[in-house]
Amino acid sequence: MAWFVLLIVVCAALPTSQASAIEPVKISRDDTAVDLTKTTEIDLNRGEAFQVSTAAGNDGIRRRIEVRASSPAHQGDWAVFALANVSDEQLERVIVAPHYRLVNSKVFWPDLGSQRIISITPSEGFSLDRLPSDDADVFRITLNPGAVVTFVAELATPKLPQLYLWEPNAYKDTINAFTLYRGIVLGIAGLLAVFLTILFVVRGTSMLPAAAALAWAVLAYVCVDFGFLSKLITITASSEQIWRAGTEVALASSFVIFLFTYLNLNRWHVHLGYVTFAWVVGLALLFGVAIYDPSIAAGIARLSFALTATAGIVLIIYLGFNRYDRAILLVPTWTLIILWLIAGWMTVTGRLSNDIIQPAHGGALVLIVLLIGFTVMQHAFSGSSFNQGLFSDLERQSLALTGAGETVWDWDVARDRVVTIPDISSKLGLSSGALHGAVRNWLPNLHPDDRDRFRATLDVLLEHKRGRLNHEFRIRADDGHFHWLHIRARPVLGANGEIIRCIGTIADCTEQKNTVDRLLQDAINDNLTGLPNRGVFLDRLQTLLTVATSSDAVRPTVMIIDIDDYGRINDKHGISAGDNILIALTRRLRRLLKPQDTLARLYGDQFGLILTSERDPARVADFADAISKAIMVPINFSNREINLTASIGLVSWVDQQESALGLLADAELAMYRAKRGGGNKVEPFRPAFRDNTSDKLQLETDLHRAIERGELTMVYQPIVHLTNGELAGFEALMRWEHPKRGTVSPLEFIPLAESCELIMPLGMFALERAATDLMEWEKQLGKMPIFVSVNLSSAQLINNSLYSDIRALLGRIECDPKQLKLELTESVVVENPEQARLVLTKLKDTGISLALDDFGTGYSSLSYLTRFPFDTLKLDRELVTAESQHRDIVLRSVISMATQMGMNVVAEGVATDEDGTELAGMGCTYGQSFLYGAPVGADAIARLLKEQQQRAKKV
Repeated sequence: MAWFVLLIVVCAALPTSQASAIEPVKISRDDTAVDLTKTTEIDLNRGEAFQVSTAAGNDGIRRRIEVRASSPAHQGDWAVFALANVSDEQLERVIVAPHYRLVNSKVFWPDLGSQRIISITPSEGFSLDRLPSDDADVFRITLNPGAVVTFVAELATPKLPQLYLWEPNAYKDTINAFTLYRGIVLGIAGLLAVFLTILFVVRGTSMLPAAAALAWAVLAYVCVDFGFLSKLITITASSEQIWRAGTEVALASSFVIFLFTYLNLNRWHVHLGYVTFAWVVGLALLFGVAIYDPSIAAGIARLSFALTATAGIVLIIYLGFNRYDRAILLVPTWTLIILWLIAGWMTVTGRLSNDIIQPAHGGALVLIVLLIGFTVMQHAFSGSSFNQGLFSDLERQSLALTGAGETVWDWDVARDRVVTIPDISSKLGLSSGALHGAVRNWLPNLHPDDRDRFRATLDVLLEHKRGRLNHEFRIRADDGHFHWLHIRARPVLGANGEIIRCIGTIADCTEQKNTVDRLLQDAINDNLTGLPNRGVFLDRLQTLLTVATSSDAVRPTVMIIDIDDYGRINDKHGISAGDNILIALTRRLRRLLKPQDTLARLYGDQFGLILTSERDPARVADFADAISKAIMVPINFSNREINLTASIGLVSWVDQQESALGLLADAELAMYRAKRGGGNKVEPFRPAFRDNTSDKLQLETDLHRAIERGELTMVYQPIVHLTNGELAGFEALMRWEHPKRGTVSPLEFIPLAESCELIMPLGMFALERAATDLMEWEKQLGKMPIFVSVNLSSAQLINNSLYSDIRALLGRIECDPKQLKLELTESVVVENPEQARLVLTKLKDTGISLALDDFGTGYSSLSYLTRFPFDTLKLDRELVTAESQHRDIVLRSVISMATQMGMNVVAEGVATDEDGTELAGMGCTYGQSFLYGAPVGADAIARLLKEQQQRAKKV
């Protein structure tokens, strides 16, 4: 048993076997992994007793400690390091010294790993406890707050490649992560080895056993390197070096054999066969050398890797120039091998030194074998009839089940034994074969609600002796969760007409069931906040109103809560911040409610509340005020405080004829009245809101809803080339189909939108919809030389964010700016000419075209042609259709002037084909009127463009 003697000598004279004091490594609570390798002092050949000065403690005193060897295997080598806990709490850490590291292991006489540390003695307390580990020396330490401790490690070898200080959980997570990766690599390597061996049995070409031998050598190498072999057999520290050297020799040998057999070198020159044979014999002798001196064997094997790679390059180049297809097809594989060898050389020489290079090295080796497997298969089965007529119908059905990932469910009724292939128990985390045997073995694991139904289904099948088993049920997995399983099976009748077997498939349909449940949940609940949606809100309100007509105990109050300037929050902080804010507000509001109250999310930032717990008007008002104050409490997001306010409209039920929709509309009217009053207030509903004087407010409310509900649509009026009548572009026009009023004219709702600050979202909707439709047309029909014009209002033009919003839109939709045209009237630019000039110049720089609409109706229009960067002039229909004797003179002058300024001219209101021909003769480029087409939807435009393409192809 190891023993330690710790002798503390203060200010003692230094004996011969002593070391100077070292500086401690400072450790805090946040340090999860600290590399101690460079800060650790190694003292070699210092004897069995070793003295060292400790690091200075908090009192500044350095002490002298002496440590004696605890093992006969100790060679007099010691390591010293010091740690200082700079935190105010006790720290639990583990010291880890891996047995083997490929990094810096050297090419010749490599370090093949061994036990590194026999024991560790601290300057205070007892020797550290060793934790069980197959591939590293792991010791647990505890550092008290403010403690400075010096550690003396008794080394088993003079080499200590790496020493790490880990936080226990972080070390465990790292080990688990690498364990998963190693398991995957091992699985792939094993499958490759077995697969190539089977191919060798089926198809006995010489390259297949060579590839299979290489695959088995790679599997052996990764088994040793990943520590998997030690879990199968007992391996000591010394025997591990022999195994590691042996696998490297096997790899080197199999590489030489594969290169020889694949390139069929014997056919090129007999001497190549002799050289290869001598090379392989020499490597075979290394297996004996590995027993006596593993380092020499591994070093020669690594040198053989380099020589094989070099010889392979020479042979592939030579045979490739001789048009040998095998050599040409080996180029990608050998390129990967060369890269692997270069990375390996950089690793063993210390030029690559991170912790993932070693497992990545093994994974890359498996990837090489995978590529080799594909290469040899291509040659082994090229031109053969291997895939023709080999499988029977039964084998095809079996392969189809396996390929589809189905599990076979087989119930031997006579013996009452159920078998699943593959075993479904493992998928549920149960022990192997837990669900094999009698049917009753399934019942304890079934959901209590499904047990009787499962048993009854099987009984009915046995009783009727016909039909099919098509049953879904829940079964409990090892982690306690229930999985949905779906059995599809049919009975097999014996000679006596009795069921002797029931066989079919069983599948885990948990994901599909969860998807259906989620869809049902989303149908009634908001998927962000989990609150009831608008439909459920109205249904509950209507139910309460029905109860209220017959019971005085129920008097519901409806509140509409709308967050003020919520769009600004999304623009400033991002959509994710807006979603988090809505979730936080939902939690706050829920705390104020009682079980009989209902909170719902109606639209984006609008909540609905049905208050039934309070009837007294004063208490209802206090409740609404409490909601307003709860929303006003600042919300912390990303170390920033976000202050919110809300506009609240409320209405209490008093009219027995009132419906849920009507009550909700009254609450919304009150809410919009609060918002028009500046927001951050509670507004009770008053019947006066319904008067004719409130029609504008109602229309404003409806416009808000129209934007949110998608009631607004876009139609497009064709713009044609006057010379040939072909489509050149379209003007996008907005339409509003009100659910009650019918079609609302743009002359009515556009000014309303400008007055209630809705024109920006309305304008961006029009621009985004037009650009999206344009991209959809091109997606269906290909790139086309067409443009779409969108009208711009004065309120949009003076908005500072217009330029950035359009830039963001173009980047999001990836639309060519040259295909978009913004139309502005003279009245738009005359309101703020300087601001308009700056904004239009910036928009012009993006590539968007600009058109001056309704030209000829204002006295100052000519001056705007030179001051603003317009590239298109749209002649007003009054100018085009005027019957004045000077009409032709004016038109010719305007068109000529615009043409000389490099502008295109669009004539609106062309009445006849003769007028179009006349305008074309004057130099007018485009025409737009009902003569060439009425405004129609996007689908109709797509058909028009398709017809034009078809006509062009015929010509």
